[in-house]
Amino acid sequence: MGPTLGRAANTRRAVLAAVAVAALAGEQSAAAQGRVLRIRQRGTLVCGVAPGVAGFARVDGQGRYSGLDVDVCRAVSAAIFGTPDNVRYEQASSVEQFQRTPDIDLVSRRLTWSLQREGMGLLFGPVMFYDGQGFLVPARLPAQKVRQLANARICVVAGGLSESNLTTDFRSHSLALRKILIQIGQVEAAFSAGRCDAFTADVSELGSLRSGTAKPDTFRILSEQISKEPLAQVVRAADVDLFDVLRWTIFAMIDAEELGVTSGNVAEMAKSGNPDVRRLLGVTPGNGKALGLDEAWAYNVVKTVGNYGEVYERNVGTGSPIKLPRGVNALWSAGGLIFAPPLR
Repeated sequence: MGPTLGRAANTRRAVLAAVAVAALAGEQSAAAQGRVLRIRQRGTLVCGVAPGVAGFARVDGQGRYSGLDVDVCRAVSAAIFGTPDNVRYEQASSVEQFQRTPDIDLVSRRLTWSLQREGMGLLFGPVMFYDGQGFLVPARLPAQKVRQLANARICVVAGGLSESNLTTDFRSHSLALRKILIQIGQVEAAFSAGRCDAFTADVSELGSLRSGTAKPDTFRILSEQISKEPLAQVVRAADVDLFDVLRWTIFAMIDAEELGVTSGNVAEMAKSGNPDVRRLLGVTPGNGKALGLDEAWAYNVVKTVGNYGEVYERNVGTGSPIKLPRGVNALWSAGGLIFAPPLR
């Protein structure tokens, strides 16, 4: 190779190296600025959801989203922007789809927090709903406990985790199992045709299915469950700033319920002398600065979306079509598992 060609090759290598360094610097700069800043610059929070389960995520004919999962997205928007309406919803049918779609900021879609999922480079927020696999039965059926379903015809969706859990549980308790495999859209018809004495799936799904039947009051959900399915939102492990906002937004909603702060009385409660209420609502500053948010971030969340109890009751509680009692999803002070660390 002559000196001219050698110099040209060296120049090309130098240019390529410079381009690579610039690209790496750009990636590092994007990471350094944080996901929350990028959300602000974009002007919207992109939230991955999976519409289809009433009470958790539904979209109507006008494209309006609603449900408990949707309200978490709205609450994070309220914390960041001061309004719950700066959200763009995207389909996120799986964790893998989330990882392939860099524009989606967080996923809120009835995901069970598990070790192996978190090992995929993800971070789960606080548990928003303690779920578990249960049993939907006709109200006329006398069974109150799972063991009373031995030899009953139990319908389950073929091939999923629910089928595996059902088989494992009945075997481990030496219960006779009559398993009927069906598809998800066949539940009501299978009951009507006398093929099923019970149907098993996560309780969140059972409540949604019951609400969609012609006569919801003719079905009930057994209180006993055969699995643990803690549902939580998820972000990428690199997005620690958004993880902090997600986590403390949910904690603020829980804390607000415990302190008696609601969407209806939040303005009046801001005048309270209670130091915990004053810190929650930003009257006493500090929490907003710690998260890189306006000091009124939690005030805006409660005012526009509600406290945890309001969100639960509106979407899946006994006053909603889903009619799920609070149970373990009650506050710790009421015998449940819902708990927030101190907001200070």
